[in-house]
Amino acid sequence: MKAIKCKDLIKRYRRKKALDNLNLSIEENRIVGLAGRNGAGKTTLMKILAGLLKEQSGIVEVYGRRPFNNLFVSANTIYIDDQMNFPSPLTLIEILEEGQRFYYNWDHELALSLFNYFGFHPKQRHNELSKGKESTFNMIVGLASRSPLTIFDEPTTGMDAAVRKDFYRALLKDYLNHPRTILLSTHYLEEMEDLLEEVVLMHNGSIFFHMPMDDLKTYSIGLTGKRTVLEPWAQEKEIFYTHDTGVDDRYLVIKNNLSDKEVEDMKQAGIRFSPVSASDLCVYVTDEKGRERGVDDVFNRSADR
Repeated sequence: MKAIKCKDLIKRYRRKKALDNLNLSIEENRIVGLAGRNGAGKTTLMKILAGLLKEQSGIVEVYGRRPFNNLFVSANTIYIDDQMNFPSPLTLIEILEEGQRFYYNWDHELALSLFNYFGFHPKQRHNELSKGKESTFNMIVGLASRSPLTIFDEPTTGMDAAVRKDFYRALLKDYLNHPRTILLSTHYLEEMEDLLEEVVLMHNGSIFFHMPMDDLKTYSIGLTGKRTVLEPWAQEKEIFYTHDTGVDDRYLVIKNNLSDKEVEDMKQAGIRFSPVSASDLCVYVTDEKGRERGVDDVFNRSADR
């Protein structure tokens, strides 16, 4: 059964389309990363899936049901972001105790174990926490709920590197014991490469690509060499990124569909190969400023004036 299905989904904010004829299908029991630049439509999509926003047009289904104002979807979905609010009179422990009333899969033992591991005090209140500790507590709620559809929108905001690492490990271990569909948006895709099974890249309100993480890791290849040597080989190749690394040297990122003979011939010509991370590729393919431009270009042009 499909956990998520979207067809020709549209959502507007005044005149701007946040989602533009978006199509997406995700099977049950997957950990899926949602990547894209700020403003790509990630949060809008996740809030629609959680039933917090209503779509303008198109089809959106969560476990076969339209999520907006749907009690079944609400009971089987949790949406975690850095804007979560809890009743201020309740202590953190009381919030966790209330979680048992809302989520039928709630694991209170897991919640308390993570609560103690991350060093929370029972008398603390949510609005008294630092940004990092707030995100950590929200993560505990998301994991302990064990909702069939668990959505994390930038869940690691404010967390330091050690806590983020603990979060990824806790999520994976609990997922392996209790599979469910987990959708995460993140700007730390490079940290999640060993956690995610699939990656959905959004751009301008649409799906740019949706593929298994293993395929994404080998989807592109970096080439470095003399421009005069590279240019003939780059003809008719799908180029994602270009950067001059010296007076005569150039770095290219192309689609990795080279034959074994091409690879060998290019190496003989002095071209060097390097892997391209999934995170870097997502940045390159959604760059609207041009393949040969970057922030360095701003300073280069300023120096020329």
